[in-house]
Amino acid sequence: MALTRPPQGPKALNPHQPLRTLTTRDPYTLGSPFPGTPIPCPPPPRPAATRGRQPAPTATRPRRPPAARPPPPPRRVPSVGRSAQGQAWRRGSVLRAGSRGRRRLRGGRARSVSHRAAAAAAAGDVRQGAGGPAVAVVLPPGRLCAGRKINGDRGGRRGRAAPLSFQAALLTLTRKRGAATYAQTLQNIPETQVTTLENGLRVASEESRQPTCTVGVWIEAGSRYENAKNNGAGFFVEHLAFKGTKKRPGSAFEKEVESLGAHLNGYTSREHTAFYIKALSKDMPKVVELLADVVQNCALEDSQIEKERGVILRELKEMDSNLMDVTFDYLHATAFQGTPLAHTVEGTTENIKRLTRADLASYVDTHFKAPRMVLAAAGGISHKELVDAAKQHFSGVPVAYKEDAVPILPHCRFTGSEIRARDDGLPLAHIALAVEGPGWADPDNVVLNVANAIIGRYDRTFGGGKNQSSRLATLAVEHNLCHSFQTFNTSYSDTGLFGFHFVSDPLSIDDMMFCAQGEWMRLCTSTTESEVTRAKNYLRNAMVAQLDGTTRVCENIASHLLNYGRRIPLEEWDARISAVDARMVRDVCSKYIYDKCPAIAAVGPIEQLLDYNRLRSAMYWIRL
Repeated sequence: MALTRPPQGPKALNPHQPLRTLTTRDPYTLGSPFPGTPIPCPPPPRPAATRGRQPAPTATRPRRPPAARPPPPPRRVPSVGRSAQGQAWRRGSVLRAGSRGRRRLRGGRARSVSHRAAAAAAAGDVRQGAGGPAVAVVLPPGRLCAGRKINGDRGGRRGRAAPLSFQAALLTLTRKRGAATYAQTLQNIPETQVTTLENGLRVASEESRQPTCTVGVWIEAGSRYENAKNNGAGFFVEHLAFKGTKKRPGSAFEKEVESLGAHLNGYTSREHTAFYIKALSKDMPKVVELLADVVQNCALEDSQIEKERGVILRELKEMDSNLMDVTFDYLHATAFQGTPLAHTVEGTTENIKRLTRADLASYVDTHFKAPRMVLAAAGGISHKELVDAAKQHFSGVPVAYKEDAVPILPHCRFTGSEIRARDDGLPLAHIALAVEGPGWADPDNVVLNVANAIIGRYDRTFGGGKNQSSRLATLAVEHNLCHSFQTFNTSYSDTGLFGFHFVSDPLSIDDMMFCAQGEWMRLCTSTTESEVTRAKNYLRNAMVAQLDGTTRVCENIASHLLNYGRRIPLEEWDARISAVDARMVRDVCSKYIYDKCPAIAAVGPIEQLLDYNRLRSAMYWIRL
């Protein structure tokens, strides 16, 4: 429908002429704030030849030219390449800024950038044009954002708000200046250098430009190398290591460490013992000297032994209040009963009370040998300087064993069984269920880690409620099954434990156990590709998180050398994770979980926990 403009002047409207109405659907009708509202307007005027007389010309007052407005101040607009001018026409507005100023092309249709240029702007592709950098971003009509308004024209009138795509493009430009992609992170990791000294001590380091460094000694010794009589000797030695050496008494050793501003720590596990120091990079040679003195010249004074004996006994009482640690100790005791892996790391109270200096000295002489040690370092250090310091201070570490008494790890068999410590006075029940898992070097470890990531973990403090990705977590929230649950895959040199642990109310044990075992069966029968993809992304995130801090990197280097014989790069781990698919998860889970006898440990008010035969029958499905 065509519409002509009515004539201007005093006789433009005749009140005796009929009016016709238009609606706002007419593209040329502007003025009604409500769509579809009739707007009265006069009919088009008749041609001049059909009128009786011509209207007298009216005197019009000449208009003054508008006053010149001062140019607006220059605005800072992020720039993307302006060489991407396309020939496409697109409805919307275009905001351009560059060395030639800025302008807004108004109107129903405006010349816009091409689709390729818009994609380059969204991806942060910066290009340099002939006139300097500029930005060309399409502002589609009707899309607003929560950001600030942008004045489009030169007059300073308020324009359309920047859309989300515009803000995303600008944020991407800022983010990509200092951030690296996942692939770049894997490729830019420094190489781990390993050198073996003449006595068999392995020296490994990873150099980085950090002002601090972590240097430590990891020894292949732990509670698995102990027997029933000396169980707890390794934990006792670890307590005495920092109480003074033969060269440096207790107070002198502590003052020397404090003068460096260093952080000294150590721990003992079932297969490893570690002593490490975190200090400034320039103090690395001094740190190596202190570690060598701790390993070779531990004083083991009788006064310090009696003092630490009381400290350890108090720690054992405190550990009894940590029901989670108690549950896992019971799980090892029943799963590996009759083997060294059943021993606790801390030892028994009876052993701690009767261990003598001769027992501790015998333990040190047997296990603290150079071929069983790894000197690892990470941070702002030089590998050559580290090797030179190791040759100077660790060359005296003994190699030969007395009477050829080389400690050999016996095989630890797995036994499907249970242990229950019922205490109705406790408010919550701690239950752990596990099957036998693979050792460190088994390739099935990666697949089982993906399976654990599918099940996930949950705690009542987590946000998200029943909208979490873990199916078991969703069930736990909807039906109030537990307070928390977690999965674990604990590996040792030739065996392991693969299972889950949960904390629940006394009346929710049966339901939680039913749902958890049902998730295991679902892993064996109906794992989907979408779940596997999500779990692999979770594992990649956890893998890159190992790069956070020199201490974690140093521990990772040493544990790899002791468990695998080499430092496995993250690129290789990423390739192993990428090779996992849903079928592989189903096959590996069926190998380790389906119709296998589990080991169960339960502590607390566990009256509702079913009989072992009932739990064993839930480890398979009758399928037709």
